[in-house]
Amino acid sequence: MKRSLPWIILAIAAGSIALNWLPPKTAKDDFDLTTFGKIPVLVGGRVKPLDTVARNSLLIIHGKQELRLDGGRRLSAMQWLTDVLFNAPVADRYPLFIVQNADVLGLFGWEQSDRKYFSFAEFTPFLRQIDEQAAQSDKHEAVQRSAYQSAILNLRNGLSLYQRLKNSIQPEGAQNFAGELHAFESSVPDAARAAREREMGENFDQAKLNEVAELVRRYVRLSEMAYMLAVPPVNPQGSSTFAKATADRSIPATANGDWRSVGESLLHSVAAGEIYPVVTEYAIIGDAYRADDRSLFNQHVDLMANWFAKEEPNAARRASFEFLFNRLEPFSQSMALYVLAFLLACASWLGGSALLRRSAFYLLLLALAIHTFGLVSRMCLQERPPVTNLYSSAIFIGWGAVIVSLILERIFKDGIGAACAGAIGFVTLIIAHHLAGSGDTLEMLQAVLDTNIWLATHVVAITTGYSAMFLAGMLAIIYVVRGVFTRSLKKPTADSLAGMTYGVVCFATLFSFVGTVLGGIWADQSWGRFWGWDPKENGAVLIVLWCAIILHARWGGFIRQRGLMIMAIFGNVVTSFSWFGVNMLGVGLHSYGFMQKAFPWLVGFMVSQFALMCVAAMPLERWRSFRTASNSSPREQPQISSAIPAGQTPGQ
Repeated sequence: MKRSLPWIILAIAAGSIALNWLPPKTAKDDFDLTTFGKIPVLVGGRVKPLDTVARNSLLIIHGKQELRLDGGRRLSAMQWLTDVLFNAPVADRYPLFIVQNADVLGLFGWEQSDRKYFSFAEFTPFLRQIDEQAAQSDKHEAVQRSAYQSAILNLRNGLSLYQRLKNSIQPEGAQNFAGELHAFESSVPDAARAAREREMGENFDQAKLNEVAELVRRYVRLSEMAYMLAVPPVNPQGSSTFAKATADRSIPATANGDWRSVGESLLHSVAAGEIYPVVTEYAIIGDAYRADDRSLFNQHVDLMANWFAKEEPNAARRASFEFLFNRLEPFSQSMALYVLAFLLACASWLGGSALLRRSAFYLLLLALAIHTFGLVSRMCLQERPPVTNLYSSAIFIGWGAVIVSLILERIFKDGIGAACAGAIGFVTLIIAHHLAGSGDTLEMLQAVLDTNIWLATHVVAITTGYSAMFLAGMLAIIYVVRGVFTRSLKKPTADSLAGMTYGVVCFATLFSFVGTVLGGIWADQSWGRFWGWDPKENGAVLIVLWCAIILHARWGGFIRQRGLMIMAIFGNVVTSFSWFGVNMLGVGLHSYGFMQKAFPWLVGFMVSQFALMCVAAMPLERWRSFRTASNSSPREQPQISSAIPAGQTPGQ
């Protein structure tokens, strides 16, 4: 039974993951928001399911992907978006927008309290005032904005996004929208005839012209306000009469792959002579939702899903897969497993249990498999290499570091590699989680990055170098913490950690150098110069230089084990600056915006690494493992306390 413990722990973890992956059950008498969430739309230049739009929008506005209401009731992102699209008066009262700045609250005459969430209805009287204040704040650079200016801009942007969502599928305040569309469709021929009669100087129906003109103005505003393009391209080979009519009448193409907003589609329907069926279906779905007619809602949601599966199979498949990816949340599942594996690895040091170490290793394999599924899924959805933005770089760096750590664990079998894998995997995924707060993590590439194969190989190689440097720094941290604060740093353990750190630094040197050279080749083809002293380029070469300094200092005998570890910890500072810091400078071709929220965390991380370096530089007599070395056999004593050449300190 005891020898089966690793397999039992693995089975329990896998079973809990499998339970979370089971599809949710929708009651027959409830709204089928699962199927509705799979409907594809175009936002930000790419096709995505409504579920993704709901999650990203709620995350941007509310900071979470779930909305808590008074009384403990919880709304999923899809429930919230459906209310916003089809029942805005109800959604307007949800406590959605975050305001904690006292000056912003004072702008509305509100006092600061424990309450931080406010509804759209509460801000409605102040919308113009908010726009004016935000416009003033927007004139300042991000690094120069005060807390008030940043807060009012965030509020304005959230309110703007919310208003655009409300006007994406139907005009705000619409009631019987399906009936309105039917009346519009039947009135267009009469209005066209009246317009011709007016041009010919004959008697015409002015009321009919005015009626259609008013609806046209309504749909123009709907087109201008829409956040998402919900109407797919017209397929001339399709079965609908609208598709054939549009092809015959040569309706001019639109941008974004011919996807249109509902408003734009309605304006084009004047020439086509028929409203696109998707628009009609959305209208019926919205009316059914407001009327609480769940049967009618589900019936037409199924019709819509079947229509997309037949007419737009590629979009439907991609949207369904992304919906599955959203529901499974592989990176959140991996985080939990990484934490559990890290705790088991640490427990194995305390108890010396090989069973706990094996349990941690098996859990890490499961976590890595789920992590890999998430990484590959993102690559399939984007049809791009694994690293396209800062979010994906955190995902990839953690993935690479976990693989190298598991290789080290397989070789040395001492729990150190398992602890590093768990810690780095969890920390990098936490970083990615916070980077996701800006919205869509599968966004289209920056124009400067959307180029050839040299870029793909460059970013993969350079981020692999990041992974190795952080792993070397993590090994060094374990060395220092165990040596200073515990009595567990015996000579075999110290030698093992030193060997692993040295090997990983060599690995990091290779990939950082190759990645930097590949980046220069790409820059030469894209920008016409191999090297331009851009901040990101300087950051990349700093890593290469620091790795080279570490290796030469070790080869030349200037440092021993402890010096190697201190320099590896400083490598964390250099790498974090190259990874994040240069993006915060606001200059250079690689700078994509100042991340105000990330800046304090970056500074805090660097300060923590300097603190660890100071701890490691303490006299060896203060290291608990060194103090107990005199009670150990010579074979068990850490190397840092022996064989010190004349003229050198123990720290060297």
